[in-house]
Amino acid sequence: MTALVAVALPFTVQAQGAPSAAAPPAVAAPASLPAAAPAAEAPKLTPMRPMTESVAAIVNDEIISTYDLAQRMRLLIATSGVTPTQDTLPEFQQEALRSLVDERLQIQELRRVQKDQKITIIATDDEIQEELAGMAQQNNLKPEGFLAALKQQGISSETLFEQIRAQMSWQRWIRGRYGTRLRIGEDQIKATQARLIAAASKPQYEVSEVFLDAGRAGGMDAAVKGATQLVAQIQQGAPFAAVARQFSTSSTAAAGGEAGWISQGEMPTQVDAVLDQLRPGQLSQPIPVKDGVYIIYLRDKRSGAGQTLVSLKQAAIALPATATDAEVQAARVKLEGVKASIKDCQTLEATVSKTPGVVAGDLGEAEVGDLSPEFKDAAQTLNVGQVSSPIRTKVGLHVLAVCGKRASGAGQVDHDQIESRLTGQQLSMISRRYMRDLRNSATIETR
Repeated sequence: MTALVAVALPFTVQAQGAPSAAAPPAVAAPASLPAAAPAAEAPKLTPMRPMTESVAAIVNDEIISTYDLAQRMRLLIATSGVTPTQDTLPEFQQEALRSLVDERLQIQELRRVQKDQKITIIATDDEIQEELAGMAQQNNLKPEGFLAALKQQGISSETLFEQIRAQMSWQRWIRGRYGTRLRIGEDQIKATQARLIAAASKPQYEVSEVFLDAGRAGGMDAAVKGATQLVAQIQQGAPFAAVARQFSTSSTAAAGGEAGWISQGEMPTQVDAVLDQLRPGQLSQPIPVKDGVYIIYLRDKRSGAGQTLVSLKQAAIALPATATDAEVQAARVKLEGVKASIKDCQTLEATVSKTPGVVAGDLGEAEVGDLSPEFKDAAQTLNVGQVSSPIRTKVGLHVLAVCGKRASGAGQVDHDQIESRLTGQQLSMISRRYMRDLRNSATIETR
């Protein structure tokens, strides 16, 4: 299901130079925007059309004109941040045409449903204006300024309104018809929780994704070719989130492709194999899977629950490595007294500040395995709330308070999050199948 467009302003994107595959997706360079038009009346939904235009496609006797296609190409390029070349322009034209065909099919189907069931599904002009206001606010603009920025790129407001109308209406229909009937059983949620817990000792990945449906793209070869061009565009500066919103058919498209933290086994095995090789900040090459092609951006990575994270605070007395035994012993006695007065982590700093020559510090959270050898044993053996005996290091004498301890990766197995993710996946799959059925039964002629 195509995501609601979220325009990545500015619309004119200059390539930043092609970074290596190890570099994170670049951000589009700023460009000046026109001043917002004075607030007068709501933008009109019917701008002037050119005097001459020809037929680009016919969908069940409904015409898509060459003007419609040119306008959608402009909108697609502007909102995805891509910089087309002579080689890639045909691919963007095909994607624009596929989007227009899909939206015509969606609106035709929704009109049929409205007539048969006597319900209102298709978004009204007022609802589109509300959506436009939200989009403009995300770009720190008023609706008039937002449309002025579009106009500067040669894009009519009607083109944006038509896309918003189709996407809002289709999402409303899919969620309304299937969302209330779709039941994610507790057995499914528990099975997913059990699998995630079992995988908790494995590395976990924070990822963003673009998924190109091979059926929609015209076959696997076409999907791979399109994904390859998108990877090149992202490396040259197109924002990943904007590309995901315009091109991805995954349920995460509306969120700019952000899939959050995942464990091995949640993605196809081909994706898992690539994730294992990526480093944070890296962008994958196209990854073919059964039904399409993935592009993965690895935002972050962490070790599994086999590691223990510990939160520490300390009270310390500075002592050089050359300190005498008498100096060390005097410091030890003082710290033993401080230790006896420490009641909890919350009041540790205030308690320590009462003793001259002793400083308190918050060491934050770290994996036990990353701690210095002197601190590691105390962090492993002490329970939360306990305070260590004085520990000698090269720079001083310390007592450690364990303020928290948890398995890394724990806490990610959340019931509601799992249910929401499974629901989104099911609705996305239903929408893709619905669209395939509409395409198969439609009469579509391209010129």
